[in-house]
Amino acid sequence: MSPRASSRRTSFTRHLMLPVPLTNLVGVVFGLHYAWLTLSDAPGMAGRMELFVRWACGMGAVAIVLGAWVSLARLRTVRALELGRVAPTPEVLKAAVMEVTRWPDEAFLRSLGLWLFTTPLLGFAVWWTAGVDADAARRIAGLGLLFGPLTALLVHCLVILRSRKVVLWLAELGMTHGQLIAAMPRRAEIRARLVAFAFISVVTPAVLSVQLSSALGERALRQLMAHAAPSAELASRLRVEALVSGGPLVLLVFALALTTAYLGGTLLGRPLRELSSEARRIAEGDLASPRVVPTEDEIWDVSAAFTTMRTHLADVMSQLQRAGAQISATTEEILTTSGRYEVGATEQASSLDQTSATTEELARSARQIAENAGSVAQIAQRTLGAAQQGQRSAESFLGSMERMKQDNVAIASSVVRLNKRVQQIGKIVEFINGVADKSDLLALNAELEGTKAAEVGRGFSLVAAEMRRLAENVLESTKEIEGLIEEVREASAAAVSATQGGVRAVESGTTLAQQVSESLRQITKLAGKTSDAVRSISLATQQQQTGTDQLAETMADILRITQQSLNATKQVSTANTDLLVLARDLSEVVERFQIGQETLRGEEGG
Repeated sequence: MSPRASSRRTSFTRHLMLPVPLTNLVGVVFGLHYAWLTLSDAPGMAGRMELFVRWACGMGAVAIVLGAWVSLARLRTVRALELGRVAPTPEVLKAAVMEVTRWPDEAFLRSLGLWLFTTPLLGFAVWWTAGVDADAARRIAGLGLLFGPLTALLVHCLVILRSRKVVLWLAELGMTHGQLIAAMPRRAEIRARLVAFAFISVVTPAVLSVQLSSALGERALRQLMAHAAPSAELASRLRVEALVSGGPLVLLVFALALTTAYLGGTLLGRPLRELSSEARRIAEGDLASPRVVPTEDEIWDVSAAFTTMRTHLADVMSQLQRAGAQISATTEEILTTSGRYEVGATEQASSLDQTSATTEELARSARQIAENAGSVAQIAQRTLGAAQQGQRSAESFLGSMERMKQDNVAIASSVVRLNKRVQQIGKIVEFINGVADKSDLLALNAELEGTKAAEVGRGFSLVAAEMRRLAENVLESTKEIEGLIEEVREASAAAVSATQGGVRAVESGTTLAQQVSESLRQITKLAGKTSDAVRSISLATQQQQTGTDQLAETMADILRITQQSLNATKQVSTANTDLLVLARDLSEVVERFQIGQETLRGEEGG
């Protein structure tokens, strides 16, 4: 707590109670002066005015002391805060604020009650002890009706002005605006207050002036009637004396009424001026250093609503400031990310363009491989036909050897036919060698192309390798056949030159023919496998070609989608730039409002 707030806390009750005795003391002085002017020559009051003044001063002092004692009892929470008996918790401060806001009405009623109680008691005491006339006692009792309402109204105005300050001092001890607004009472009594205020401030001075004029006129009339020779000059002199004696009091009473009216106008005008000043500050964008304007009745409802509106506006503006800053930062990050994404999308589009070109080249290679595979399949089919034909020839040769074995006579002719057949076999073997060489070369090329096709051509490579091994086996078999053919030729030559060895030659030829037949069966079998493998290769190559075409189409679609994404990214970058401009404009608009750090800390803590 600051030293200033501590010093204020020690003067809460003094600040609130000081106007009550001082204002009532002024009212007592005015009342005594009025009584002196109107009662000094009243029947039964001659020589008893000093006793009346002593009774009046004594009762006034007792009434003031009694009122102060009762007031301290009514402000016990505020008094406990002053003495440090209780801590300034929100509950204690709320109770203190409620006591302070009730105190102006209580001070008014207590002051008016003391006047209305004391003056009849004073009139009765003077009548009982001094034996004054009953009419004089009645007029003494009526002093409370003449000066009590106006004095109590002045007390009310002064206490309200001071109670507003004390409410703000209490709020400084640890009350938020919301707690203060909740503690202040909500009443709709301004119309009744204004009526009572106008009645008291207008009727009381008028009645007092009439009563004073009547009393002074009666006294002048009595003086004029008591004179032996009344004249116009005497009447004029008595009129001047009445004006001189009663005029200052009337002027003072009217000054007191005008002061009360001024204070009443201040009670209404000051909070309105402060609210107007707060409204201008808010209109200028200053939402910092918020303050509550304490007042009463409907004006307090306006002030509370205004303070609540200002708090909500400050909250909204602080949220807008944070939102604008966050939007600006987020937009800058999005813009940076969009820039990086745009660069990446451009690179991706370029890479996909290259990939698409490579995929199209791969599709062309696949189509070429498929064509080569078709050619290899045709060659393999022809190889199979040639092997089957060679097998049939070998079987025919074997039949001839059997017939030579049965008919030695026709050995020579059979040897000739055999020679011819051997020559045909040689041609077939040469043809098979050529087919095997081409198959080997095609298998090698197919294996290379399968290797180029990576994962897709792995199966193709395996089939091509198998085909190559088969072709090599065919070459080895044809070499064996060539060797056998050479032996058959030599045997044929020996048979021609020496028919005597025909039987032996036939047997040897039969054996060789059987070997040739077996070899040709192996060739036929291998050629069938080669044909099946080549068909598989051709089918796989066609499937590869279809997949590669689909891959090329897919890459073209991906490239088109990437181009669309790149265009969309550019549009997003443009939109983010516009959003960043809007966020900065929003920040500039919101920054015109000055928001206190308490509001920002409260929002962050929330």
